[in-house]
Amino acid sequence: MPSGKRSYGGRRHRWAAGLGVVALGVLGGGAALATPAAAAPAEVEFVTVCTPPSNLGVPPIEGPTKAKISVDNANPKVGDTVKVTYEVTKPASGNPTSLPLPENIMKPRGTVKLGGAQTADVAVEGPRQNTPVAGNAPFPAFSMTGTFTVTAPGAITLSPGNYTINTNYIVDIDTPCVIKTPPAPVSETITATGGGDPVNPRSLSLSAPSGAPGASVLVTLKDFTPSTPVTIAGWNGTGVTADKYDASTATNGTMTVRLKVNDPATVGIVAFEGAAWDPAKGAGPQPYTVTTPGGGGTTLDQNLKSSVKAGQLTMTQAGNAVLMSGVDFGKGGPSTGALQQVTVKDFRGGPAGWSLTGKVTKFTGPGGAYIDADKLSWTPKCATKAGSPSVCAAGSAGQVGSQGATLAQTPNAALTGGEFQIDAGLSLNVPEFTAPGEYAGVLTLTLT
Repeated sequence: MPSGKRSYGGRRHRWAAGLGVVALGVLGGGAALATPAAAAPAEVEFVTVCTPPSNLGVPPIEGPTKAKISVDNANPKVGDTVKVTYEVTKPASGNPTSLPLPENIMKPRGTVKLGGAQTADVAVEGPRQNTPVAGNAPFPAFSMTGTFTVTAPGAITLSPGNYTINTNYIVDIDTPCVIKTPPAPVSETITATGGGDPVNPRSLSLSAPSGAPGASVLVTLKDFTPSTPVTIAGWNGTGVTADKYDASTATNGTMTVRLKVNDPATVGIVAFEGAAWDPAKGAGPQPYTVTTPGGGGTTLDQNLKSSVKAGQLTMTQAGNAVLMSGVDFGKGGPSTGALQQVTVKDFRGGPAGWSLTGKVTKFTGPGGAYIDADKLSWTPKCATKAGSPSVCAAGSAGQVGSQGATLAQTPNAALTGGEFQIDAGLSLNVPEFTAPGEYAGVLTLTLT
């Protein structure tokens, strides 16, 4: 076990971090297979350069990669949301060592390049998911997904862009992979329809939904054409009323004015650029009612609605390295440490509770020596944030082992949720004549 000021993991950390740099291969540019517009996405080949952090001592990695871009709708309309999948079918790299690489330590994120009728960078991201990789074996395929909104009609091309691989194994690192000779070849082409006009971004809001004749309402406009004349007017259901105000937008396309409303026929407020109402160059109508003065006890009801959006069940940790105390050769005994604090946030708002479990690998050391996984035990603790509907219960103290044990959990109930902090004391029972050296194992936590 480590002792003194020696860093946890030592050379094993350095190897693991460097190995993460080449994990999942190389994505990027360089002309290769030209891709004509087609109904099915084409697999393209190109070259990238992945540059690891300089302190790892691993040189930049350059090589060919095969990938393809696919969509869930090849013939969208302007305003539709299109889902994009960026799939790397053949990474350029493989495991450069004879040591195996664990599962689910690699998470990619990157961009898909749009061209043609619409130009943009679409952010895509993949899950932290990979199969175990044997020593000197090729890396598996992976994919990333994202969405974009169609803003103009015509042919839109999709090409692979730069991406970054995050590797979370012993240490956490990001490795950017860039196109060597951009742009990458086109993999997919879609055709959008919608009359040739882009999506209208203009919006209008009012300070009040009603007022007496002659009262003024504050009108706020956003995303209009900058420094452009605009008319704000009352709306009677089919056209504008006599209530009008003319002004020009600011350099950022916004405006806030007071409109005096007198016409009892007004049922809403509109704003538009140009000489006449045009929905493509305006916003509204936003409902507005001219009330009758002196109502003689008459009352008005307004039905109010709101909503609470359900979230997700997530967990984070304060770090991923634990330095445990050393023991003496010939004496053995407990090597102790503390779990890096885990925070669980349950914002689903449903009836289901959750369970956090852990399992550990054997602790491998020098010359093939090891300490069995069942020698590690823990003493779990769990704290519940005030106001949380659920109450967290810590798991039982005892052996962790390769089969696993419960660290913390909450029960099912009519309404569950909340925020929780989980800790645990760790103790590795080291046999008395264990070979001297540094031993390392991996504790995997799973939230369900």
